[in-house]
Amino acid sequence: MKVRTLLFLLGAVAALNACTMSSPRPVPVAANSAPSGVEGSWADPNGIISTFQAGTFTTRTTDSNQLLASGTYVKTSPSLVEINMTSLVRKTQSKVNCALVSQNQLNCTSDAGSQFSLTRRM
Repeated sequence: MKVRTLLFLLGAVAALNACTMSSPRPVPVAANSAPSGVEGSWADPNGIISTFQAGTFTTRTTDSNQLLASGTYVKTSPSLVEINMTSLVRKTQSKVNCALVSQNQLNCTSDAGSQFSLTRRM
C-alpha cells in the first residue's frame, strides 16, 4: 500500500508541476509608435517639405529636392520649437516659432509676423 501511495503522490506532484511550469509567454511587440515632438518630415499646403532631425532643420522642394532653407531648431518646451534658419533663395536669416498643436500639426509664426501651418508626413 505504501508503494501505491508513493506512486500516487509522485504522479500528483508531477501533474501540479506541469501546470505551473509553462513556457514563457512572448513579450508583445508594439507597432510603430506614434511620432512625438517635431522630429520627422512635415509639409506645407504648397508641398514644400520641412525636415526636423537631431537639431537640424531643412526645407526642400518636392519636385527637384532643391534646398530652400536650412538651420537649427531648439525645443523650448514639449510643444514649442524655435527655428533659426537661413533662406538660400532670399539670402536672409530669420527666426520662426512653432507650436505643436497636435502630433500631426505644427503652427508657425516667423519673426516678420507671417503665419503658416505644417502637416506631418507619414
